[in-house]
Amino acid sequence: MLPIDPSADIGRRAWVACPACEDHRGCGTCEAGRNCADHWRYLLSNTGRLLHLQCPNCAHLWSWDSGFGAQAGPSHHGPPLP
Repeated sequence: MLPIDPSADIGRRAWVACPACEDHRGCGTCEAGRNCADHWRYLLSNTGRLLHLQCPNCAHLWSWDSGFGAQAGPSHHGPPLP
């Protein structure tokens, strides 16, 4: 497992499903579309609408196109939380 990025800050979080561990499955809060205290991701940085994320549970790193803001170009998509 990768270590958590040294730039990760709990104050910068995103609520996006982790495509690696999918730890949000079965969580009533996540499934209701609310921000869960347990299933958030570190928001490491962003380039326009492309978010660079890391899961605190499994340490997976990925980029996700949020669909909001300036066009960021091609990206690796991860699913949003339901």
